[in-house]
Amino acid sequence: AEAAEPGRKEPLSREERRRRRRATAKYRTAHATRERIRVEAFNVAFAELRRLLPTLPPDKKLSKIEILRLAICYISY
Repeated sequence: AEAAEPGRKEPLSREERRRRRRATAKYRTAHATRERIRVEAFNVAFAELRRLLPTLPPDKKLSKIEILRLAICYISY
């Protein structure tokens, strides 16, 4: 059984406990770090896919959607 906060009649709900945990600086910092790692891995994967696709000029900058569309066409071909 959980102890209620002073001034509260009932214990915190699961959702309220989750909300409070997510509000801590430690949690936000850890989450931001995980997100940065995830986005970096995502970008590395796109760069690798881009490297495998033939385009003219070869160093042309493509958006992620352009890379995906080009990959679909290339695979279909």
